[in-house]
Amino acid sequence: MQPTAASPYRPVPGAAEPVGVEQAEAAVVEHYPRLVRLGYLILPPDLPRDRRVLTAHALVQRALPRHREAVPPPGWRPAAGPAGRGTAGGPGPGGPGYACVRVRVVRGALAAGRSRRSWRWPRRGLLPLVRGLRLFPLGDAADGLALDETLAGLTGPGRAAYALRVVERLTDRAARAALAAAGVADPGAALAEAAAVRDAAGPPGGTPPAVRCDPCALRARPTDLLRRRQHGRAALVGAAALVVCGSLLGLPGRGWGPGTTPAPAEPRDPATAAAVDPDRLTRAEPGAWRVATRQDFTTWPARGARIRDTALLGRALRTWARPGPYTQVSVSPGTPAGAPPGPPQLLWAGDVDRATVVVLHDGLRLVRYAEPRGDGRGASGTPVPAASGAGAAAARRGPDRAAVPGTTPERPAALDLARVDAGDKASATALVIGRSGDRVRYLTAPWVRTARVRDLLAPRRPARPLRRTADGVTAPVPSPVARGGGCRGWEAAQFGGRTVADLGEIVPARLTYGAPPAPRDVTGAEARAVWAGTACRLAAMASRGVRSVNAWQFAVQPLPDGTGVARWVCARAETWRGPGSTVLAQFRPPADDPGAPGVVAATAEDSTACGPRQPRVLSAVRWRSAGGRWYLLAAGSPEVVSIAAGGPVPGAAAGRTLALPAPADGAVRPALRARLADGGRMRALG
Repeated sequence: MQPTAASPYRPVPGAAEPVGVEQAEAAVVEHYPRLVRLGYLILPPDLPRDRRVLTAHALVQRALPRHREAVPPPGWRPAAGPAGRGTAGGPGPGGPGYACVRVRVVRGALAAGRSRRSWRWPRRGLLPLVRGLRLFPLGDAADGLALDETLAGLTGPGRAAYALRVVERLTDRAARAALAAAGVADPGAALAEAAAVRDAAGPPGGTPPAVRCDPCALRARPTDLLRRRQHGRAALVGAAALVVCGSLLGLPGRGWGPGTTPAPAEPRDPATAAAVDPDRLTRAEPGAWRVATRQDFTTWPARGARIRDTALLGRALRTWARPGPYTQVSVSPGTPAGAPPGPPQLLWAGDVDRATVVVLHDGLRLVRYAEPRGDGRGASGTPVPAASGAGAAAARRGPDRAAVPGTTPERPAALDLARVDAGDKASATALVIGRSGDRVRYLTAPWVRTARVRDLLAPRRPARPLRRTADGVTAPVPSPVARGGGCRGWEAAQFGGRTVADLGEIVPARLTYGAPPAPRDVTGAEARAVWAGTACRLAAMASRGVRSVNAWQFAVQPLPDGTGVARWVCARAETWRGPGSTVLAQFRPPADDPGAPGVVAATAEDSTACGPRQPRVLSAVRWRSAGGRWYLLAAGSPEVVSIAAGGPVPGAAAGRTLALPAPADGAVRPALRARLADGGRMRALG
């Protein structure tokens, strides 16, 4: 995008004018929103929006120089004219005070985006601080998404060049000089990067989202109140524990010194001793799943080449009961931690890639214990694998237990716990038995007959076979969540008729399609086409204890410019713990690529929409036609008989869809209401 106004600087010979603190303060007060917008756009887009807002305000409030400072860049001075309201010495965008503050804001935003060393105090958003609130820019969700996608593809200097050209409307020469004054090593490369950006500016002469963004017009939402209360209680308990432990250090004895003998490896109370006794592990009969009334993890037989290795099973049980300093513990949200209440059930014990894995089930949780494989021998004569990866790092940080007389060296290990209560045949189809890089291996249920892999972003491409061992362990499958970054493909596994996706936990999430309360498996062209535009949204649901994700096409709407029809999809993620569901309403205009992700029109947490309790939804989005006109589009589920809009875009329509002309500036979100067939009312999602 080329600048549409003249540069506020012109080259002149000689040094730049000095700027006093009073001039800089006047520029900050006069153009505070403009400077905050500049800092907000340059800050990294991976920073949460509420932190970006506060950090941008902090950068501007810290932009005042401590003494008289030359107008950057040297050799330039402000030019009076239409580009700035102020005179050569005033606080306007063309004045030296504004130029000084602007460069300091750009320099601070670039510094805040660079990685900091762990021993340095972080520079992101120290002040102001807001307790109990999250602040977001007040604007259209589609604009915010388009702006984030634009900025995500740029480096820090590229975002600075983009903001200077689009928001400040500087020429390339003036922007190059400002970037050099802000400390950018290669301003030319930053300008070339910004020039390659295609900004969603709307019709010719329209306003880009970067200019419409106003980080000074905010909406406030509370933080997680229950979590904040829990953290407060945990802090009090931790402080009390520190006081008690500090007093114990003053008692006679050897304390926690290097010569202290560690706690005994075997538990002393009988209940815990029985729970960690490998000889008391329970095992399902090999054919129990064939005759069981309910097929779930409790009917899985014990499989693997090391189900009789009592030394391995004992290590896994003792680590579960009391993880040591070398153990990396991961607990899914809503999963109770702690030792097994009794002898658990053994599901698997064997070698997977470079690890030895044990999977246990206590009726409420699945527990996966993994230790690296090796050929070393410990002091007790049991095999001790060589530490590698994260386990090796933990071993280097831990105490040297092998130096203590009468003890054995601890093993670097990983312990994962996931809640799986109230499971059924569908949710117990498979579990993740091993991870290696960006690939995972699944352990399938004994009733699974076929295994395939399908790229959800390519709905017309047939699924390919997935090899399995006799024990049910699959060949490695690419995991988009483990791969991270981008959405070039999304491989899902099909076991029988059920489709699952790895979301970074032990149990993969089951994918379904259809209207609640009775969705079905992802089979057929329509279900695959809907999931092709929804799969990339699964990354936002990773590591949240998700049990299943259902995608439902609830409406089809002809577009007002006659270019085709748009599809409305609602995706709902259910968790194992019940609360914590996530709902996304997506708008999918016609696209040549069937895997193009839909636009997120609305989101909601802990909502009953699109679920069995409330199988209906209403959503809206601002859309620009190919001719450059803006519209407010809304659609509802089959129960909707009419939709009415209020606020800046008033109007109503009978039926399940609504299309109204809308202004290009969508800073105010319209109020939507729908009337249902039974006479009830419903508001829009979000």
